[in-house]
Amino acid sequence: MTTDGVVIHLDEPGQDKHRAVLRNALNLLPEVPPGTAVEVVVHGPAIDLARPGRPTADALAQAMAAGVALRVCRNSMHSQGLTDADLVDGAVPVPSGVGHLVARQREGWAYLRP
Repeated sequence: MTTDGVVIHLDEPGQDKHRAVLRNALNLLPEVPPGTAVEVVVHGPAIDLARPGRPTADALAQAMAAGVALRVCRNSMHSQGLTDADLVDGAVPVPSGVGHLVARQREGWAYLRP
């Protein structure tokens, strides 16, 4: 079975966890067919990954430059008082992180929770 993409779920805080998820995403890229979409979806306490100036900024920039997309839960943004301007360049807010995960799975995307 082929998939349209891979959606990676991240809802945990901590730079070690965030770095591990980004490494997983980068390690995945050469293992999937070229052009396969890979998204990291952050919500809850993991939303810190999407903010500029964090210790994981270089790892995030490397992953995004390699083609990993970052999706950010707008519900979590609202609960933390964040706006689109508070996110790193290239981060794309989605209405609901968990809703986005479910939608991608219904579209045939593979789900990964490292």
